[in-house]
This record gives sequence, C-alpha cells and structure tokens, in this order.
Amino acid sequence: MIKTAVILAAGMGKRIREKSGDMPKGFLAFDEKPMVQYSIEKLLNAGVTKILIGTGYKSESYEELKKQYPQIECVYNEKYETTGSMYTLYLLKNYIHEDFLLLESDLLYEKSALNILLTHKMQDVILASQFTNNGDEVFVEVSSTNSLVNMTKNKEELENIAAELVGITKLTYSTFQQLCIKVKGMLQKQQLMDYEAALVEIARQKEIYVEICQDLVWCEVDDEQHLKWAVDVIYPMIKAREHVPRMIERTILLNPGPATTTDTVKYAQVVSDICPREEEFGQILDWISNELTKLVADPNYYTSVLFGGSGTAAVEAIISSIVGNEKIIIINNGAYGERMCKIANVYELDYIEYKSPAIDRINLINLEQLIRHSDQKIAHLAVVHCETTTGMLNPIKEIGGLCKKYEINMIVDAMSSFAAIPIDMKEMNIGYLAASSNKNLQGMAGVSFIIAESQRLHKCKKIKPRSLYLHLYDQFEYFQRTQQMRFTPPVQTIYALKQAIIETKYEGISRRYDRYSKSWETLINGIEKLGLTHLVHKDHHSKIITSIIEPNYPNYDFYQMHDYFASKGFTIYPGKLDKLGTFRIANIGNITYKDMEQFIDLLDLYIKGLQGGEEYFKS
Repeated sequence: MIKTAVILAAGMGKRIREKSGDMPKGFLAFDEKPMVQYSIEKLLNAGVTKILIGTGYKSESYEELKKQYPQIECVYNEKYETTGSMYTLYLLKNYIHEDFLLLESDLLYEKSALNILLTHKMQDVILASQFTNNGDEVFVEVSSTNSLVNMTKNKEELENIAAELVGITKLTYSTFQQLCIKVKGMLQKQQLMDYEAALVEIARQKEIYVEICQDLVWCEVDDEQHLKWAVDVIYPMIKAREHVPRMIERTILLNPGPATTTDTVKYAQVVSDICPREEEFGQILDWISNELTKLVADPNYYTSVLFGGSGTAAVEAIISSIVGNEKIIIINNGAYGERMCKIANVYELDYIEYKSPAIDRINLINLEQLIRHSDQKIAHLAVVHCETTTGMLNPIKEIGGLCKKYEINMIVDAMSSFAAIPIDMKEMNIGYLAASSNKNLQGMAGVSFIIAESQRLHKCKKIKPRSLYLHLYDQFEYFQRTQQMRFTPPVQTIYALKQAIIETKYEGISRRYDRYSKSWETLINGIEKLGLTHLVHKDHHSKIITSIIEPNYPNYDFYQMHDYFASKGFTIYPGKLDKLGTFRIANIGNITYKDMEQFIDLLDLYIKGLQGGEEYFKS
C-alpha cells in the first residue's frame, strides 16, 4: 500500500497571477478551500501518511499549511524561477524512500483518480483521460499495450495521440531512482526540464503503463479560462459525484424521452425545502435560462423563457402567442408536425398544412412553390427538427434559408435535437426554438423552454393573449422583471436541470452527439444482422431515434416484447405510424454503445424465440 505522495508546487503561476494574488496557484479556492487542500485531504483519506511538497514561489503558504497537516513536509527549490518541475522532483530524492504518488498542485480531481492508481496491478502508472480540449494539454502517445511512448504539448511530435495527461502518476522507488540517475547530467544543461519529459526518457528503458480513463472528472488550473471552467463545471461535477450516497438501480430507457439520467442528476433533486419566490431560487432560474441560451445562441441578444410542463407546452406557447391574424405554414411529416396542426386548430389559426412523406426528405422546391403562390403573405413557418416519429432529421438550415428569403419567421420544435445536434439559431435563421429538460439534456421531465431574440419577444406584447398559463410574452416579461416564473415551478426538476446542464457543458454537444452516434451505429449494424429494417435512409437520419419495422412472425406482439425487455432492465417504445407496424428505439440519455450491444443481444434471443416457438422462448 502506497503511503507517500509528492506534490510539485514550485511554479510561479504567472498566467493566473491576477486571480491567485499573493499566493501560489494551488491556493486558488473553491468554496473557500484551496484546491491543493482538497488534494491533501483526498490523499490522507486514501491512506497516504506522508506528503512531500516541492515548494518555490510563495513557499511560506505551504509552510503555513503544514501547521494544519503534520503529515506534510516541505522541500524548498530556491531556483524555482529558473528551473522546471523535474528539478524540483530531483531535489526530493533524499526524502523519497518508497513507492509514491506524484501529483501537480494545480489539479481538481475526483477521489476515484487516486483509487484507480492505488489499486492498479501495474507498478508504474500514468493516469490519462479523454481529451478535455481546454488548452495547454499534455498529449500522450502509447504503444499497442498501453505503455508510454511519448508525451508532449506539441501534437506534431506524436504519431498517434491516445489521451491527455491528468497529472497524477504512481511510481515505484526503483523507477524513481533510475529516473534520478538518468536526469542528473541532463539537468545541468536542461534545468527547465519538466518531469513529463523525464518520464518519457525513462520509459525507453522501463515500461510505464498509461491508464486511460474515459469518465474521469478533473481539470488543471493554469490560466483564467481554466479557472472559469473549474468554477462553472468541474468543481460542481466533482462535488455532485462525491456526494452520491448510493448507486440507484439503473434502467436503460430506449424510449425518446425521458432519457436515462445520471445518479448525480437524480440526487440533485434532494435539496432543502425552498420557496420558489426566494432570491436564491430566482438566481438558479436565471442561470439556467442563460446557460440554455448559450447552447444555441448569443445570450446578449437571445433569451430562454421557462415553463413548467412538457415539451408540447413550449410549442403551444409559441404558436398561440406569436401568431396573430397572419398565415402560418406547418410542415407535417410525422406525429409531432401533426400535433402542431392540432394546436393551430384549437386556437383557430389561419394555417396551411404542408404534408411531406414521413420517411422522405422534405421537398424544398415544392415548399418554396407553396410559399410563393400563397394567396396571402406567409408570416410564420413551423417545423420539427428531429421528427421523433421516425428519426428523420429535417433540413432546418435550408428551410431557414427559404424563410430568410421570403421574410418568414421560422419556429422550430427541437425537442429531440437540442443539446445533441449542433444548432446555431442566428446562422439557421430560427426565430423561436422549443425544447425540454428531459431528452438530450438528460434531465428530469417537467420543464420546457422557448429560446428567442429578446427584441422579438417584446413584439409579442401587441398580440392578444389566447392563454393565461402559456402566454409567452407575459412569462418573458415577468421573468425579466423578477427572475421568477409566473406560476409555481417544478422546484426539484429545476435543481435536476441545473445539474444536467453542468454535465452537458462538461461533455460538450459534439462529444455527446458522437456518443449517441456510436450507439446508433451499433443499433443499426445490429438490427441489419438480425434481418430487421429501419425506415429512414442513413443520409437523412438524426441518429437520435430509429423507427424499426416489426418482425414478421405470427406470434409477434409488441407488448409481449416490451415486457420481455422490461424484465431485463430495458424500456422500448411503440411506433406511431398508422399504416406500418413499427417500434422505436432511442439512443439518447446516459447510455453508451455497450448498452446498445446488450440490447441487440437480447433482441437476437427474442427473435430466436419467435422463430423457435413458445417453448424455445421460455427456455
């Protein structure tokens, strides 16, 4: 069991001096506690009994910290201004007498990072992660057996980049001794050598394993951009993960929302009771509104208006609030386009239903002809981005171009695309966008929202209200004035949404869509091998939800199949096409391609059961 840890803390932290002030950067505080102190406490909780800190700039800060933690011993590098991290580590050679953990002082990380190294079967291990894209990264190249080949900040020096260095390493005493012998002469000429370069040198004569973690929350804080990322995303993520009291039984939801959520989102709902009219809660609502807007638009010009309700509430709020006596075109190529037509009917709006086949791409030439030859100026056009009926991804950028050409306001139902498929409202000429908390945001159901230009929302004031609860302008104006929703919001769902947004920011829209796409590809390859067919051509597919033609067996029954999968921890969804028997599989939420592989294996067994008869299936 490793009992010693070494923290390299001699650096001057020039790039973040304005924030760290007269302290080393390891003393940047989160919840009024220095980040190096979090590291020290995690090391002690992991069983470390001796912590050596290589100090330099403002070393007295660490000497003061030593009074609080007697396990600390500080070793001062008087040449800290002209030497690199390897020089500081070399100075510790007379203080290290056993295997140890090596850490940088400017790290925020979850405690599992230490557990991974402390329990690892390999002796010398570098901890690495997926790419953070935060800048100033050290990239790692590994061999076919995951042994260290090279690591550097310069990508061009690497043949294959496998991961990013975290800054926590496990080293045996013998490897450290070899390292010191190796660099002794080198340091005389290369005093600015970093410890990473020294590890690369020693890896040429001794194997150093690289453990690549795909789901490790961490960050380095080297500059103000790093600090903002740490404050806004990483620290809240770590805090949430490390306060999960127990794992919740996992159900894999393959329905198109609500989606499978993380335990941290679930537990975010467990908060002290609070009146939603308190200023503290209003600040949370304001933060959520701003962050939702940032995902698709510039919050200096656009804003998000929140409603308690399903996604349909947001769509209905738009259609009922912004359409006056003008004419609106509603594109209907699935159940959710049809739903918008029903909303228009209820409010007796003057609308044209543009019907398009459910599994074919919208014909833009015909759509333009409809616009041009309308007997009345078309003021609005409504379209579903990802039609959840089939998985069709409608070409909203091209439709937005048409709307711009004819000065039409475009309304987009983005329920199944928001927070997965990249959207730029200005570039795509989207006037109003509707989405909800419970699909790709991976939050809980119960909050819907509308994103639009603030200037555009102000113009809605002159349209006579058709609804009290769903009146968009009143909701917008009241929130701008009070940071509150007009009627009681779903408080716990709001807290879950805040956590879900933090996790969305951490993963990033493009990486989330990559994860979804990999699950979708696994699904498509799997069903094709089983002889099943999906409806929408791959070129026009959203890679979010897939409509699959039902198996052609006399003993097939969707609800029996549903119950079979439910007994295995999976939820599947019925189709929505009247003339064709289908079922739907979504690949959104907190799932991976591994879950989809398991689903395909179960589907294979189920189909074999249909082929073999009831007795085979029961076996």
